[in-house]
Amino acid sequence: MKILSTEQIRQADAYTIGNEPVSSAGLMERAANELAFWIIENLPAGERFMIFSGPGNNGGDGLALGRLLEEKGRHTGIYLLSSVTGFSPDTSVNLERLRAMNIDPEIISSEDDFPEIRPSDIIIDSLFGTGLSRPPEGLPAKLIDYLNGSAAAIVSVDIPSGLFGDDNRNNPGNSIIRAKYTLSFEFPKLAFMFAENFKYTGQWKILPIGLHRKFTEEVKTPYYLIEKKDIRPILPRRDRFSHKGNFGHCLLIAGSYGRMGAAALAAGSCLRAGAGLLTVHLPSGGVEILQSVVPEAMVSIDKSETCFTSLPPLENFDAIAAGPASGTTGATCKALHDLLRSVKKPVVLDADAINILAMNKEWMGLIPENSVLTPHPGEFDRLAGKHKTSHDRLITQMSMAKQHKIIVVLKGAFTSVAAPDGSCCFNSSGNPGMATAGSGDVLTGIILSLLGQGYEPARAAVAGVFLHGTAGDLARDEYSEEAMIAGDITSNLGRAFELIKK
Repeated sequence: MKILSTEQIRQADAYTIGNEPVSSAGLMERAANELAFWIIENLPAGERFMIFSGPGNNGGDGLALGRLLEEKGRHTGIYLLSSVTGFSPDTSVNLERLRAMNIDPEIISSEDDFPEIRPSDIIIDSLFGTGLSRPPEGLPAKLIDYLNGSAAAIVSVDIPSGLFGDDNRNNPGNSIIRAKYTLSFEFPKLAFMFAENFKYTGQWKILPIGLHRKFTEEVKTPYYLIEKKDIRPILPRRDRFSHKGNFGHCLLIAGSYGRMGAAALAAGSCLRAGAGLLTVHLPSGGVEILQSVVPEAMVSIDKSETCFTSLPPLENFDAIAAGPASGTTGATCKALHDLLRSVKKPVVLDADAINILAMNKEWMGLIPENSVLTPHPGEFDRLAGKHKTSHDRLITQMSMAKQHKIIVVLKGAFTSVAAPDGSCCFNSSGNPGMATAGSGDVLTGIILSLLGQGYEPARAAVAGVFLHGTAGDLARDEYSEEAMIAGDITSNLGRAFELIKK
């Protein structure tokens, strides 16, 4: 699914109106119908809905929604924020439609007009939409603060009022609706992808409103939200006469004294993700652990008992990953440097491999093209410098991918995969239960496996991230977000493959 800018969404609306037998007010009616359907299906029927509309088209959505809820017998209060410049044409149309039903919204012209809100009420926020270009001030800001101060749940229409759809780096955030749900139209907003905006958006849902397919298919954007339908074609069906040699021989370099579990987790997930053969290079002190836990893996034994200090011959491997719990000793740094100078194909670098790169930034130029780096935000900031916001970090991530011709997987709630071509894909699968020790090691093993099986590196990263999240969702369903552990993700990879292929 594409993630469009607010200007592109405005263009999509205009194109649809210009190329279909639908007016602007008619398109608003489509949106209101989708809103009403979702609300009736998902929110309690007996509570009072309090709709707060602004003077622009987002307010028109709210007025149309209020009319539809009234027609469905829902108890609805409708409040319209006054404006010295008047109401938009479509808002005026929907205001007249309400009045034709003998429903006259209460006009809010001052703080004295703010209604009493009960904790059981459900607030519908349709004050401001994506057309907002500066933070709310004066009465609108006071109204937003008043709504946030109530104990009622808030549902925002299209976007929480006060939040910008694209870039909030210069938005002070003083007066932004804090919604429990955001019901957005046709496409998610880029702002929804960032952790600091979750307190405003809550859970967001995408509602289709029938924007013209020609425009939505042809419009260009660097941003995408990856869904199951995008991954299904990437996963090939296996031939009946396949053998293990068809699915790659992977090398995993991982583990150090007291941290051999990372090697075991990454190895297990690599095999569960379909690798034909796996060799794990690890300190001699970890051999018994690894072979006990993952007997299907072969081992390459480092000369050190405690850490990674030397390389096995590399020529027979189809894909290589390094870094999970490998440590950052001087000998390990030298061994990673030797790897980067020796290897001629893409590699997966995670955890301590990234920390070593952060200590030796001049080595970035040694990373083979189309390699995959999988940092979490802390590791990324150590490598690329501190960032004030997630948006700043995204810009650096995309720049790094283009500059070094690598794939950068930045882990998070919507893990982002930046590619050398300038694109960035956000992952839609996964849950907070995956914030557990070893989850990243499992992801490294999955991406290594797909790379070894011959997946193009960017596709290996995107598919690996989605598989990882899907397996995590299945593990949550089995164990709960609180109780699941990283090994549960690996255990559910088989079910994740089957679910995606359906």
